[in-house]
Amino acid sequence: MVKSRRSTSRIASMNIRKGTLQIFRFRGINVYLHWSWFLVAAFEIADRGHAYSAVYWNVLEYLALFLIVTMHEFGHALACRQTGGTAEQIVLWPLGGVAYVNPPQRPGAMLWSIAAGPLVNVALLPILSVLVAVSHSAAWGASMPNAYRLLATLWWINLGLLIFNMLPVYPLDGGQILRSLLWFPLGRARSMTVSVVIGFVGAAGMLIYAIRQQNIWMGLIAAYVLINCQTAWRYAQALTKLDKLPRRDGFACPQCRVAPPMGNFWVCNHCKKTFDTFASGAICPSCATAFPVTKCVECGQVRPLNQWIVPVAPLAG
Repeated sequence: MVKSRRSTSRIASMNIRKGTLQIFRFRGINVYLHWSWFLVAAFEIADRGHAYSAVYWNVLEYLALFLIVTMHEFGHALACRQTGGTAEQIVLWPLGGVAYVNPPQRPGAMLWSIAAGPLVNVALLPILSVLVAVSHSAAWGASMPNAYRLLATLWWINLGLLIFNMLPVYPLDGGQILRSLLWFPLGRARSMTVSVVIGFVGAAGMLIYAIRQQNIWMGLIAAYVLINCQTAWRYAQALTKLDKLPRRDGFACPQCRVAPPMGNFWVCNHCKKTFDTFASGAICPSCATAFPVTKCVECGQVRPLNQWIVPVAPLAG
């Protein structure tokens, strides 16, 4: 899973970053573990106590599962950085992981940031397949049954994560990939709207399945999808309104290259009045406070106002 800080990639009203513990940092990306992970881990390990001859194999299986999840989330984060976006946090929790990313607001950048996560699982398939094949040839099923079962289980876990994440249900990766592809012909607002509608249908299907099968985990996932879709629906409506606004000529965000809207969308930190920073030269008209940087309402990046100015091309001849 991936969540965008601008609520365009993965939107969640549940703030799972609360109650987390940082476990390590890699390439400038902080990885956090939610406290509920330990409770669910204890339950899952105890519930699968019959799968192996010793409990530490259950522990290894659960840790390996979240190693795969962590690699998946790093795929999102590192790909986002390749596009020029920012990605600094990953949170692991009982339902998987969330990479907090902020790619440039372009469909191609968004598509790569999202698709890179499932591609990690695709890359792991041949590696795990070779390991399972080697262990089978070495007759580990008889001599080392626990190790053989662990490898076979991880193969199925990785495949299951890949298939589930690729379901075209927002906010799963498949749903966000669909949204990124629709962005090209439909635009960002309409593509989000279509994806969210499909997400609502998917959440209903998951909920029906969870009730019929009495599967609590599928029920929790359905609730997560539903909450995300509700937030995304409001965001899609806001995008629709934003896209209809007139744009200011001569300026463009240095990050996402989108012209700023005309209107009072900026708030003074001192007097709390709203104003159009491009009309006033980044100076609050009410209290005369000057602002050294201007925030883009599209991608959230902040840059000095002089970097927003689009140079006028000289006339030929």
